[in-house]
Amino acid sequence: MMLTTTAHPAQGTPAPGGLSRGVRRITLEAAGGIPLSALLSEPDDGRPPRATVVALHGGGMSAGYFDGQAHPDVSLLTLGARLGYAVLALDRPGYGASAPHLPAGQHVLDQAATVRSALADAQAHHVRGPLFLLAHSFGGKLALALAADTPPDAFLGLDISGCGHRPAVSATLLNHGARTGLRQLNWGPLGLYPDGTFREAGAVVAPMPDQEIASVQEWSALSTRLLPRVGVPVRFTFAEHEAWWCQSDADLTDLAARLSAAPRVLVDRLAGAGHNISLGRAARAYHLRALAFLEECLDDGAPTAAQ
Repeated sequence: MMLTTTAHPAQGTPAPGGLSRGVRRITLEAAGGIPLSALLSEPDDGRPPRATVVALHGGGMSAGYFDGQAHPDVSLLTLGARLGYAVLALDRPGYGASAPHLPAGQHVLDQAATVRSALADAQAHHVRGPLFLLAHSFGGKLALALAADTPPDAFLGLDISGCGHRPAVSATLLNHGARTGLRQLNWGPLGLYPDGTFREAGAVVAPMPDQEIASVQEWSALSTRLLPRVGVPVRFTFAEHEAWWCQSDADLTDLAARLSAAPRVLVDRLAGAGHNISLGRAARAYHLRALAFLEECLDDGAPTAAQ
């Protein structure tokens, strides 16, 4: 069954190449003086946010992935703020402001160290409330690495889309000069996305750094080490037209079993969606489910800023 969304015309259609209303650009400082650019949205009613959603984009994208401009329903940043959360979407190391400092990017574990220090700066100067990681594709690997080597009380939980542990295709497709077929893998059927998505895509996509490409081939082995060390609730979403990852019932049962230290592991499937879920027509449905999972994590007993 195809998922449908409900439009909110009162917000107006975002301007091409711009940011949605209430979203602003900030810069965080990571270890070694490396700047990480980010997009930040906050509730506009003056109340402290219930939590801060830290959004981590996938390979070849940018923080703008979470503020899609093709339709008002697509932006996680505006939806989260309306529902009482702050949303902090980072340009991962090697993207945005950090690209001149890290021209080759970083491997997953190095990214985790850089982002961990940037989040400390964010909590000191920009955001309030407990942190919840919402991550897509390569960002999901980063989220799992962050949670594996951080005390369990550092994050409320993880919500990950477009990332598993058993690749369905060869990582060599990402090598320079071997990009045939990537469009279908990354997007799936083009009708799954609002009109204007690909006109606006230039403001969202970015070159994938060399070290990040190299680290893709290491994920199967690295995930074997990381997954058993994640000690917070985790939810995975696999799109109906996800082509990068194996997602049979046996694959997903094995994935959940590897997260042996997580108090809860949920696996969801999303109809009417391709790999880039947060830019598609099903984005609002996915984001609402992810924020519902955040509410469940809050109900598990973590204090909010309002308390």
